[in-house]
Amino acid sequence: MNRDSTLAKGRTIVGRLKQALQSSLPMSLQKRQRVRISFDIDDTLACQLHHCDVEQSRLPDCVHRWLGEPLRFGTRALTRELRRQGCSIWVYTSSGRSPSYIKRWLMLYGIRVDGVVNSDRHNHALTERGLSNAPSKLPPAFDIDLHVDDSEGVKLEGHEHGFRVVVVHPEDEHWAQQVLDAVAVVQAQLDWQHSFKRAAPAPQGARALSS
Repeated sequence: MNRDSTLAKGRTIVGRLKQALQSSLPMSLQKRQRVRISFDIDDTLACQLHHCDVEQSRLPDCVHRWLGEPLRFGTRALTRELRRQGCSIWVYTSSGRSPSYIKRWLMLYGIRVDGVVNSDRHNHALTERGLSNAPSKLPPAFDIDLHVDDSEGVKLEGHEHGFRVVVVHPEDEHWAQQVLDAVAVVQAQLDWQHSFKRAAPAPQGARALSS
């Protein structure tokens, strides 16, 4: 089976899973939960030129090199689609880039992010939780439902610490679709979890107080 057939089959399975989960919910419980998704920078959003194509900027190259760095091709279309689906978009980087720099860099391409986690903010979150075996990223500390990264090591940390990671490699031309497929699965999972919270009967004591 070639790569395109495998991807098509995977998208079909994801679509059927999402449809089955949503159709099993009462109409009153089918309100979508907002997915918060974060992106790594190095070799995920900012790739070397020999690894992938980059987005075109409206600014001259000399100005752009001073204000930012190349952005992976497909990022603008992907973020527009994620916004259309109601997702909250964050950046989560292990680097020391400042939030102001990251937001300005992405705004050069017309991309707005809702939050930024850099190394300082990450380390502060780890200190607050007293974690000795510290992962390189901890999305649940910031209510992030899905993290996008190029590192298989981060995915292993996700298995160990209980957070979702989708790995996209710099050379993968289908990376954006891979992210959208992962978001669809997470969205279905969140809706399913929300249905149980909404449908769970109130404790006996709470019923007595409300009556």
